[in-house]
Amino acid sequence: MSLAAETREAVRARPFVRDALRAGLVNHSAAASWLAARADLDGDPDAIAAALRRFREDLPAYETEARTASVSMRSGVSIADDATEANDGAEGDGADADPLLRVGDAAVVEGGDRTAILATGDVDAAALADALGRLGAADVEVAAAGVAGDALVCVVSRRDGASAVRVVEATLEAVPVDEE
Repeated sequence: MSLAAETREAVRARPFVRDALRAGLVNHSAAASWLAARADLDGDPDAIAAALRRFREDLPAYETEARTASVSMRSGVSIADDATEANDGAEGDGADADPLLRVGDAAVVEGGDRTAILATGDVDAAALADALGRLGAADVEVAAAGVAGDALVCVVSRRDGASAVRVVEATLEAVPVDEE
């Protein structure tokens, strides 16, 4: 494999470098030195920097789009390891008995000390990925998250609920678009 191909592969394995290249925010020499050390690229840093410049020309520009979605907060949820067992005690068959999110046997259910941030509308995996990145940057720990259909859910501590709502709302105002 050529050094240029290895450099492209190293960038694709590090999405933050790819996003920075797309946005034109990269010092190519510094990125080349960093990639040479972290990705174990066997080549001269100047050659790696040149490969980064050429790769940047092939990437779509970094762009975002606003999404239309309603964001709400539901306090008093927990993560049940066995969702079937957690719902056996629920009365009736109303919406409160249905989990907000289910992955395998685990589910986000009513009754607990966490808060669920629920966005409904024009949401998808890209919106969730960006929301998780922004929540991490804001030092908001996410206990569970998922997206399906027109719903996106992030579960955080009760203390972080209001901050998480603001972060998710801001995310939905500018979700990165990947036109590759």
